Amino acid sequence: MDMTGKDMVINRKDMARKKLAKLKAGQSAFAETNEVAELLRKLAKEDGVAFQEDHTDLGAWFIPETEKSE
Repeated sequence: MDMTGKDMVINRKDMARKKLAKLKAGQSAFAETNEVAELLRKLAKEDGVAFQEDHTDLGAWFIPETEKSE
């Protein structure tokens, strides 16, 4: 419960979608749980968003890949 006495519900799919939007914008995103990381991985692959993934003890970083011009 939060300080108002109401239960807070966190929609993990919405969190993954917001993190995907950050990746599409060229920003890194951090997933705190395996569930959010799996959803983000799935959504990014479906949308064709290329990324590098770096795992830490606290979660996973998703770092967008940028195209290199020659």
